[in-house]
Amino acid sequence: MRIVILKWLILTVAILVAAYIIEGIRISGFSHALLAAAVLGLLNALLKPLLIVLTLPINLLTLGLFTFVINAFLLKMTTGVISGFEVQGFWAAILGAIVISIVNWALSIIIPDRGQRW
Repeated sequence: MRIVILKWLILTVAILVAAYIIEGIRISGFSHALLAAAVLGLLNALLKPLLIVLTLPINLLTLGLFTFVINAFLLKMTTGVISGFEVQGFWAAILGAIVISIVNWALSIIIPDRGQRW
């Protein structure tokens, strides 16, 4: 359970960093970032595998770069659910998806979760 909460907080920090760096992403506060991370995490868990399979040919042609478009689409879907979270435009969503992926990856490297108990 702690690992899930830790990953949720890491995604929240990644969303806050993206909102700080990219002009087209706005977040009203930390509570909205927590909600956005929860919704984005659910969308990533439920919808992303299906979208990856459906777009496999184009993903292979672009050597996996189309995954960022899928992530941007899921990020834009999150804005429809959370009222205090806003992504304006396609390029802001693409850049936000890239920043969130990089920050999420970096924080996951720093904070290991190899099944160890706290």
